[in-house]
Amino acid sequence: MSVMGLFFIFIFSFAILWLARQGVFESHWLEEGEVAQYRRVGGAEPPPATKVALAIFLAVAGCLFSLLAAAFFMRGDAPDWQMPPIPGVLWLNTAILAASSVALQLALIAARRAEFERVKTTLLIGAATAGLFIIGQIWAWRELLELRFFASSNAANAFFYLLTGAHAAHLVGGLVALARTTDKVRGAGRVTRELTTSVKLCAIYWHFLLFVWLLMFAMLIGWADGFGVVCRRLLS
Repeated sequence: MSVMGLFFIFIFSFAILWLARQGVFESHWLEEGEVAQYRRVGGAEPPPATKVALAIFLAVAGCLFSLLAAAFFMRGDAPDWQMPPIPGVLWLNTAILAASSVALQLALIAARRAEFERVKTTLLIGAATAGLFIIGQIWAWRELLELRFFASSNAANAFFYLLTGAHAAHLVGGLVALARTTDKVRGAGRVTRELTTSVKLCAIYWHFLLFVWLLMFAMLIGWADGFGVVCRRLLS
């Protein structure tokens, strides 16, 4: 069995274990009498459906990016592999995405402290910086296209557009969820438990996107070449 197969088994087992610990597989609706009363009074509440959905989605997204990374390293061993120049704006993009992740974490802290105005401000900052990241990615793609580094010209070019495009698509989806959360905050007028949960889920997703981007950026600029050699040996 390959190392990627073992990795996927680990991710799947971790997700199943987490869901089991959250009580997702328990049939509370079938319990009656003293058992049901005991669970309602002293038992832990089941996790929100949105939290479970996010955990499953992150597990799937993690496997997807892992597959792309494995394909990147395996294809990079070919003699025709030639990475395109890395646009300088990607360095700025990395700092912008980090700032966006920090803003979402500050929003979560403010939500837990019931600081309503600070929650609104930090959510808007997080959304604005994420939007700037998307603009920066478009700028990077435009710069490479002007230099005639097309996806059809070289496999390395195709992987560059594929990796950065897949990450940008996940970020756009996160912006939709963030916009809905911001709209809920504006309409509520105060911080509620439900809003705190929404902010927490957005923050977790943003941290995940930052982590994936840092790994991808290290791959694209060549900092992960040593790790790639190990992966190619294990996957071959």
